Amino acid sequence: MQKPILYIIIFAALLPIVFCFDIIFGSIAIPFREVWCFLFSAECSTTYSTIISNIRIPRALVALLTGLALPVSGLCMQTFFRNPLAGPDILGVSTGASLGVALFSLAGGFGGILASQNFSVLSGFGAIACAAAGAMLIMMLVLVVAPKMHDTSTLLIIGIMFSSITSAIVSILQYISNPQEIQQFLLWTFGSFSGIRLAHIGIMASIVIPALLITFGMQKSLNALLLGENYARGLGVSIKRLRFKTLLMASFLAAVITAFTGPIGFVGMAIPHIARLIFKTANHKILIPASALIGANLVLACDLISQMPGFDTALPINVVTSIVCAPVVIFVIFSSRKFQR
Repeated sequence: MQKPILYIIIFAALLPIVFCFDIIFGSIAIPFREVWCFLFSAECSTTYSTIISNIRIPRALVALLTGLALPVSGLCMQTFFRNPLAGPDILGVSTGASLGVALFSLAGGFGGILASQNFSVLSGFGAIACAAAGAMLIMMLVLVVAPKMHDTSTLLIIGIMFSSITSAIVSILQYISNPQEIQQFLLWTFGSFSGIRLAHIGIMASIVIPALLITFGMQKSLNALLLGENYARGLGVSIKRLRFKTLLMASFLAAVITAFTGPIGFVGMAIPHIARLIFKTANHKILIPASALIGANLVLACDLISQMPGFDTALPINVVTSIVCAPVVIFVIFSSRKFQR
């Protein structure tokens, strides 16, 4: 058996194990037999059943979808821009989602309504819809501008400018808001897998999974793009269509995840590099499933760490992913040939 296939099988086999650990461990440890009874029989403690069904399983499912989507989005961005430090938030999609939430929570008097509610999802589906709208707005602006840009470097600069503008608007909203509203918004920026209902997860999965399948179907074209646009044209690849499709899928995946969870740092940027280091290949036929599986395992592990088993507090997921994934980015910078010259 070839090593890449063996590694993919190993990561796929680890996934249900890490998923179960994420359900079992937390501020309240749940015995494995209770989880087993909940999944495969009706006999389960009422208390444990409530915790598992209302808190642990939804949280683990959101972490799973996040780990699948963001690395694939980051991989597409890195291939498209030929930049190892590109990530899913590079075109301002995440800041667009932040703008949507800022308008929802900091403007129009919504802060008072939210003050008495659990901020983990900012009053339920309303903030999710606003985050999605903000992210999609920036994504559509990028897609409108992209066909007019003949090189990826210019498009990258345009994306950074979009991000700067939206960040400035968010800063203005924070400046004119009261401290309580600002605190609520800042909590959202830390990222969270908690408080999302199963109905929301169903919507999330119905968008993320088809987008992942479409992206996997692009693997031959992405491989050709690695060798240069002229070479890809020689193979019959429509560069204009590929650019549009790559930007659309990468931005779409990042937009959906950010809308539901808040910004999750470094996962999309770092995981593709971990996949390249382990599998030692640039073939997207391997890298896309590898990045998704590694990402799912790692984000579930980060979620487990964030819950601090045995303690009553939980760390923001954005803090944990940054601590775990940022060293990978530092390693990539120092190992790059450009920085060794």
